[in-house]
Amino acid sequence: MSTMEEIASALSMIRNRIARLNSAFPQRKFTIDGRLVGDIGEIIAYLHYDINLDDVSQPIHDGTTSDGRRVQIKATFQDALTFKSTSDYYLGLKINDDGSFVEIYNGPGQLIRDSYSHRKGIGVKLLRFPNVKLEALSSMVDDSQRIPKRHCSGEQSLQIGK
Repeated sequence: MSTMEEIASALSMIRNRIARLNSAFPQRKFTIDGRLVGDIGEIIAYLHYDINLDDVSQPIHDGTTSDGRRVQIKATFQDALTFKSTSDYYLGLKINDDGSFVEIYNGPGQLIRDSYSHRKGIGVKLLRFPNVKLEALSSMVDDSQRIPKRHCSGEQSLQIGK
């Protein structure tokens, strides 16, 4: 198979899987260009944490906890997460190829902003932060300042908005 045929075949498989995600979670628009990882991260966060996703994507937050605090959800397959705006909570997840995930950061968004206030562009530009640094910050967060995990199997219907 030629290189272009390999690319075409791989893209076909990706598009088929995206169509399956769109069918399973019609409240989110999974696209191949830019939002796919973020949308998957939001679904994982919804299934595992006390978060209700917003009906429409917002620039500063993706959902709300049951006690009314706003949450920015970021996901990656790489070794860094992005941060720009300061929401009540920031939840950063590293997704593994098998769909499992590691919680990188779970806590107040203000802690990240304060810790990196010296960095040029903080709060203005989308900046990347190494997962290991965000994990270290997260280890300083008291459990009372974390988004609680759901007490369920993760098999639930997706309900977007309030």
